[in-house]
Amino acid sequence: MISPIIIGVGGNLPTEEYGPPRATCGAALQSLSQQPDLEIVARSAWYETAPVPISGQPWYVNGAVAVKTAMAPHDLMALLLETETRFGRRRSERNAARVLDLDLLTFGDRVLTGDLEVPHPRLHLRAFAVLPIRDVAPEWRHPVLDRSITDLAADLPDDQDIRTMPDADGYLGTEWRSKA
Repeated sequence: MISPIIIGVGGNLPTEEYGPPRATCGAALQSLSQQPDLEIVARSAWYETAPVPISGQPWYVNGAVAVKTAMAPHDLMALLLETETRFGRRRSERNAARVLDLDLLTFGDRVLTGDLEVPHPRLHLRAFAVLPIRDVAPEWRHPVLDRSITDLAADLPDDQDIRTMPDADGYLGTEWRSKA
C-alpha cells in the first residue's frame, strides 16, 4: 500500500468573498484542485471542532484531503501557505482564529524534521486531524510512532469536542459552488 499525502483543511472565521468557514474550505480545495501538479483523490467528512487549546473563539470546521502530487514537500507547503494568504489568512499570534488553515499532515511514509515537520508533530493528539485522516486513509500508520490511525483515534484525549457535519451540496460537501 502506498501511504498518502494528506492535507488538513480548516478555519473558523467567515470571509466576505466565500462566506462561512466550510464554504471557504471548499473554495480553497477547488483552488488547489486546479493546480496542474495536484489531484485530490479522497475527502474526509467535515467536522465541527472546539478550539484547541480551549478558548472563546468560534468553533472550527475541519477536514482533510488525500492528494497525489509530484511536488516536493517544501513546494507543496509553499503552495498551501500561498493559498492561505490569497484567501485572507493573516498570521498574528499562535492559535489565533483564522479564515483558512492548510496543514501538510503526512507526506507518504516520509519523516521530515527542521523547518517543515512531517508528519505534523501534534497530529496524533488532535481529534480534528486524526479523525479526518482515518476517513481518507484508514490503513495509515504513523511512521514515527509506528501506530495505526485507529489506535491513535482510540487514544485521543477526552477533552476535545468534535462532531461530524452533514455535507452541503456544493463543492466537496461544502456550501461553495464553482462560478465556472
